[in-house]
This record gives sequence, C-alpha cells and structure tokens, in this order.
Amino acid sequence: MTRIQASDTLIPRQVFEVPAQSAADKKARASSDSSTDTSSQESGVKLKKQIGLLDGVAIIVGVIVGAGIFVSPKGVLMFSGSIGQSLIVWVLCGVLSMVGALCYAELGTMIPKSGGDYAYIGTAFGPLPAFLYLWVALLILVPTGNAITALTFAQYLLKPFWPSCEAPIGAVQLLAAAMICVLTVINCYNVKWVTRVTDIFTGTKVVALMVIVGAGVWYLADGNTEHWEQPFSGGLKEPGFIALAFYSGLFSYSGWNYLNFVTEELKDPYRNLPRAICISMPVVTVIYMVTNVAYFSVLSTDEILSSDAVAVTFGDKMLGFLSWIMPFAVACSTFGSLNGAIFASSRLFFVGARNGHLPAAISLININCLTPVPSLIFLCIITLMLLFIKDTYVLINYVSYVEALFTLVSVSGLLWLRYKQPKTERPIRVNLSLPIIYLIVCLFLVIASCSQSPTEVGVGTVIILSGIPIYYLTIHNPVQWLADTSQAINMWCSKFFICMPNQDKFD
Repeated sequence: MTRIQASDTLIPRQVFEVPAQSAADKKARASSDSSTDTSSQESGVKLKKQIGLLDGVAIIVGVIVGAGIFVSPKGVLMFSGSIGQSLIVWVLCGVLSMVGALCYAELGTMIPKSGGDYAYIGTAFGPLPAFLYLWVALLILVPTGNAITALTFAQYLLKPFWPSCEAPIGAVQLLAAAMICVLTVINCYNVKWVTRVTDIFTGTKVVALMVIVGAGVWYLADGNTEHWEQPFSGGLKEPGFIALAFYSGLFSYSGWNYLNFVTEELKDPYRNLPRAICISMPVVTVIYMVTNVAYFSVLSTDEILSSDAVAVTFGDKMLGFLSWIMPFAVACSTFGSLNGAIFASSRLFFVGARNGHLPAAISLININCLTPVPSLIFLCIITLMLLFIKDTYVLINYVSYVEALFTLVSVSGLLWLRYKQPKTERPIRVNLSLPIIYLIVCLFLVIASCSQSPTEVGVGTVIILSGIPIYYLTIHNPVQWLADTSQAINMWCSKFFICMPNQDKFD
C-alpha cells in the first residue's frame, strides 16, 4: 500500500491510502489505452476481483427486479390493448435486453473503464457526446428512475390506509421525499449500512413475486380461465402505441447493464460476464412472464388499468385478511432497490466530476465517512424536484426515450469502433448481427415515439441539446467568472471533503 499525505491547505492532518498498481495492471492499462486511443491516469483506488459467476447473476437479477414489475404491467397493457399482445411485448423486451447486454459485454471488456455508457460513448465519439450522456443522466435518467421507485414505494405503503380510493397525492409525494432523504443520509454516512439495507430488503421482492405467482397458479388451476378466452381482443397495432408499450416494458428490464460498472471486480470477466448475462436475462424474463400471467388470470383488463397499485389490487382480491402483506412486501422491495440505485448512480456522477465533466466539488468525498457526499446531495435535490410530476407514466416515457436514444448511441459506438479499430483486442466479440438488430429496434422506438408522445420526446430532446452550450461555457472554454466561482466553491468544500486527484480524459 502506498500512503499519501494530503496537503494541509486542503485537508489538514488527513491521510488516505491508495493501493499501489502491480506491473500487470500497468501493462494491461497501457495496452487498453493504446488500443482505444485514449489517455488517462488511473484512479488511485483498486478493488479486488471478488465477484464470481453467481454473484454476477445475483447483481443483474437483483437490480432489474425492482419496482418496474409492480408498476409497468399497467403501462404495457395500456399501450398494447390486449393481454396477449402485452405478453408478447414482455417477452420481446426480455430478448431485446439480452441482445443489448451482450453488446455491452463486448464494450465492457474492450473498454475496461468505469462509467458504463459514459466511458463507451466518450471512447467512440469523444468528450462532448460523453458529457451529453452525463448531463442527461444527471437531469433525467437517474433521478427520474429514482423518483418513480420512490413514488411506487409511497403508493404501495399507503394503499392499505386508503383501500377504496387513491392515496392523496400530497401524502404520496411527502412519503417518497422522506424516503429519498433517509436513504441519502444512509448513503452519506456509511457504506456498510448501505449494503446491510440492501441485504435485508432484497429477499422481500422474491417473497412478493412468489406470493403473486402462487396465488395466480392456484386461481387458474381452479378453472378461472375467462380472461384468456380472447387474449388478443382490442390489440393496438399503431407503431406509436407499440413503441410506448415497449418503453414501459423496457423500464422494468432496466439495469441489465449494471454489471458493466463492476467489470474490474469480476473474476475472469471474459467468461463470467457473458455467462452471467445469458443466465440472468432468461431468468428475469420467465419471472416477469409468470407474474404477468398471474395478474391477467386474476384481474380483468379494466381492473388493471384502473389501479395504480396492481399488486395491491391483486392481494385484495386473493389474500383476504392477509392482503396487507402484499403492499408491505412491495414497499420493502422498492426501498431496497432505491437504496442500491442511489449508491450506484452517485458513483457515475463522481467519476464524471473526476474526469472534469461536472463541477469538481461533486468529485469530493467526506473526510470522516469517505463517501461522495456532494454527489449524493445533488442527486437527492434533483430527485426531489421530479417528485412533483403527478403522472408516473409520463416519467417512464421521459426516461425510456432518453435511455433508448443513448443506448442506441452506445451500440453505434460498438459498430464504429469495429470499423475504426478493427485490430483492437476484443475478449468478447458478439456476432455483428446482434448490434445491428438492436440498433434497428432502438431506432424504431425512438422514431415511433416522436409521433405518439411528442411532448415527452420534445422535452427530452431539449434537455439533451441544452447540454451543448453548458459544455462549451463551462468545460471546453469556460467563462472566467464561472471558472472563478467553481474554484471558490471547490476551495470551500475542500475544508470538509477529500478531493480525488486522478482524472481520466477522453481524447
């Protein structure tokens, strides 16, 4: 271990440790930089390769199976029009997610950098597109996903108190805000507390889904098949509705690329990364399918569409006096999911700030707790602002459109790097047809949604483009008063936080 003494002007009498790099690590890093035409300095801290194949599967399944399966069934059914067509959408969303995950497996092993899409887009297309992804992730992708999860938690927890009607929107927003603040404090205070919260609440999502599936199978086996007599009746065939149905389904599968954020900690990543993907994605798809079959067997189309808490409505109809178990279990599930999302997403902004694409103050960590407190607090503020959008499904459309657009850019980067750097070592090399198919489908979703949901698409596009002047004013050629203000803030923050000195730069 190499011990570094921090400057007294920044962090008096504070010492932090940075593991020394091995020769193999330096050689591997040098090879990676030369092959991708990027230059960087290693972040000082190295984590051990502790994640095995089963751990990788658990990470993907645990991140994906969260609030989405309890919220999106209504959205998928709303834009599909029939239970048969909605089930097809669920299956195709799972297949599409697995194709995307395999494409990201090639990118993740070719570009072994932190940041996921941020690193891939930056390596392929340069710093401006990478910044735009980070900008949109900060304003839309991450806080919107967290806001949806928090609102879902509040709706399910409050449902038993308003069994015959919707809970007041003010109560839902207040409880969701309190949850976000509590989890932000936990994440700021102690990383071990974060892992303990995740461990405690992970099992509840499995219990909730097992109860739903078991009750649905029993109900169906008892001869209640009336909802399956005309499964494709009323299906919507317009491209715009199909795209919005896919958006709602893909929202439930979001998180399949989270293993790419920990590639450096994965044992034998060139084998275990694609294996974990090929195991976990079919498992999640099957879980979602049987859960939706249970929903559709017990609840009519009208009952699902009129409910903002599908699992609670299911529990009221099937569990009797034990119906309270369902909202409690789902609330616990979303609580754990949001805790993990806050923990992981704050690190993305931490890395972006360390790379110079966000204010340096966001790359600071607390002296005593060694956590990225400024990043966590800023993320908390943005998420709280998004809680005041009343329609959850509008939020899903916002996040799904932007996410599909930047996933399209990342996969385009894979094809561009195949052309630009054909001789670069690719430990995982997917068939060229997979990224092309994924690119075509994402392109269809982006274009089709423009006609059916122009407001959400327009707002999302404006937010993306608004990052261009921000980039040129603050990063590429910063205005002097902004630079001075940023420096003053950094100097004040340095009295309380440690600045991580190493930065990765995109050429």
